[in-house]
Amino acid sequence: MVTKYGVDLTELARHGRLDTVIGRDREIERALTVLSRRTKSNPVLIGEAGVGKTAIVEGLATRIAKNEVPGSLIGKKIYQIDLSSVVAGTKFRGDFEERIKGIIDEAIESKDLILFIDEIHLLTGAGSSEGSLDAANILKPALARGLIHLIGASTMDEYRKSIEKDKALARRFQTVIVEEPSDAITVRILKGIKSHYEKHHGVVIPDKIIETAVSMSKRYINDRYMPDKVIDVIDEASAIAKVAADKSGSGEYKKLKIERESLQQKNEDSAEAENFEKAALYKTRLAKLEEKIKSLEQAGVDENVSPVLTEENLAEAISLKTGIPVSKVHGSELKVLSKLEAHLDKAIIGQDEAIHDVAKAIRRGRSGISDPRRPIGSFLFMGPTGVGKTELARVIAREVFGGENALIKIDMSEFGEKHNVSRLVGAPAGYVGYDDGGKLTESVRRHPYSVVLFDEIEKAHPDVFNMLLQILEDGVLTDGQGNRVKFNNTIVILTSNLGSDEMYNDQAFGFSSHQKTKDQFITEDYEASKNAAMKALKKSMRPELINRLDAIEVFHALSRKQVEEIFDNMIEDLKKRLAEKAIGLKLDTKVRDFLIEKGFDPKNGARPLRRAIEDNLETLLSDAIIAEEILPGQIAQISLKGDKLKLKIESTEK
Repeated sequence: MVTKYGVDLTELARHGRLDTVIGRDREIERALTVLSRRTKSNPVLIGEAGVGKTAIVEGLATRIAKNEVPGSLIGKKIYQIDLSSVVAGTKFRGDFEERIKGIIDEAIESKDLILFIDEIHLLTGAGSSEGSLDAANILKPALARGLIHLIGASTMDEYRKSIEKDKALARRFQTVIVEEPSDAITVRILKGIKSHYEKHHGVVIPDKIIETAVSMSKRYINDRYMPDKVIDVIDEASAIAKVAADKSGSGEYKKLKIERESLQQKNEDSAEAENFEKAALYKTRLAKLEEKIKSLEQAGVDENVSPVLTEENLAEAISLKTGIPVSKVHGSELKVLSKLEAHLDKAIIGQDEAIHDVAKAIRRGRSGISDPRRPIGSFLFMGPTGVGKTELARVIAREVFGGENALIKIDMSEFGEKHNVSRLVGAPAGYVGYDDGGKLTESVRRHPYSVVLFDEIEKAHPDVFNMLLQILEDGVLTDGQGNRVKFNNTIVILTSNLGSDEMYNDQAFGFSSHQKTKDQFITEDYEASKNAAMKALKKSMRPELINRLDAIEVFHALSRKQVEEIFDNMIEDLKKRLAEKAIGLKLDTKVRDFLIEKGFDPKNGARPLRRAIEDNLETLLSDAIIAEEILPGQIAQISLKGDKLKLKIESTEK
């Protein structure tokens, strides 16, 4: 039974078919101690998936094979039992129980068998049906009397849910906690097993690349554990390097040499068969092939030189696993951060102070000086509507994380009621939607490198602020299913319109409405409006939350000159969209002035300007395109007649 449903790990170790186990001496010694006990000699390895529980058992098997164990364990054999194979094919009542009993009886009779069951929590319920026992209850008597040795492996969550609930079963095991190895031990583990991957892929893996792989995996892959996640990255990166090499000169060289051997054989066979016409054809093809091979040899191509694993290969492997752009993973982040202000300035007009403070805080967060548990940066953007608060968050996502899809926008108006707040982290057990995950936690878990935007935070229920406190201080939020979601690779941005009404309250600043021009709102009242905004903020938000933010930025209202710059940017974007249809666009100066005047409103920022362009210019163009008045290869010339825009079609061919 044991040989039918199990694999002898000790025998595999004797033949050198198990990987070397490094850095797990403490756990192996602990397991050996438990196995040497008189009673309850059943260790169960508990740790997160990927930390190396199975590898520890393989390390035990290797030590037994080498007789490097206490005397009581010399000559023992570790058999890994596959529970799914035991259950498979049990058609009639009693089949499963018979198989389990057969395995137990064989282990008792042999006395030198140690059974190993991975995912041991599956024992509870395995093979059970109405009126029958599951595997755990069948094993209990033999475990209680110490008649068999059993090693188990499970995650902490599964062990708690399945084994610990059954007190009679749990007390028969001795837990061995397997922690995630440190960076240094992970590097040692990888150096110990890299030869297997070099041989399999035909690549060279330098020691320095292993250290880089550990640091990259730790930084970019947050939902898995070392050493498993690093081994995965090395494996995939090696495959990428090998595939790339096969497509390059060396791969082509190998293919040509194989083809040459095949043609030579066919040529000889044709000559022997006196089929000289076919032999001549093969000879001609051989001559062309020899020329190609010779040119590659002259270029220095060598089939015996193995490709060397590089940082670019690691970056590509991590990018495929996480969705983070390759440029973000591979080294260029420092260049991006050093020029962050310049990139943000191009996209956001009139908010130099906010851009400078935000860029400074982000650089501080990414330099490694700040607390690594907290988010990269946390900001509150205040000010009137339409001045670029949300747009700045979108541009930060694009510049820092490689794309606007890295923006997670949470509209706080949806979470104004207490019963809606739980949707952020997911419904608790027993409630509808428990399996769906939280809107916030699930988004961050899937996209750990992102900008998290809490839009219009003043509309949120006070319970949301409690969550924010935890995110900003510890960088962690626990969802409804008990999973810890890390925010240490996110940038958290809150936006608010608090105090923006006071900015335009003439009486508050001693102006009458006819005395004050549009630009006076911006040039004279910024400090007063900033004070009003901060005063409103302190009334609505708790001081402990305010103090945890890296920066609070009150955005300026937009001046006429800044609105003109924004207009030019919007028109450039429109020209690019029209260029995709091979249509050009020209605007008279009067049209520009007309649209800017129509869209300039300090109270509402750039939104009225966009609306003016959409209602007047884009509507005119779209009607002409749909009516086929303007065709690809033509230019739309826009002029002003009275208060209406007029379209004139010009041909590009002159």
